[in-house]
Amino acid sequence: MKRSTWIYAMLAALAVPAHAQQSDAGHAAHLPAQAQNAATLTDGEVRKVDFDAKKLTIRHGPIQNLDMPGMTMVFQVREPALLDKVKPGDKIKFHAEKAGSAYVVTQIEPAK
Repeated sequence: MKRSTWIYAMLAALAVPAHAQQSDAGHAAHLPAQAQNAATLTDGEVRKVDFDAKKLTIRHGPIQNLDMPGMTMVFQVREPALLDKVKPGDKIKFHAEKAGSAYVVTQIEPAK
């Protein structure tokens, strides 16, 4: 009787860490879409606003959802109204996505 209790205790102890690893991987799937986007906002500084071409030049840190290191680059904007929210020198938080061969800013917020 004691031996079987010990075996069950050992099996239970080994099963708990395996379950914890599996459940941690899927936490982002349980977040609302807005919370997921907030988690992927990247810090940046607006360097140039091109209203005619509907583009922004942003010096940014690493963009996690695109697996991209920090750099300065030109982005298209999904909504031209986003350009009215910023001017060169503004510190921002933004979300960008890859659309075909272009990188597109889909959300901009002032950095706090």
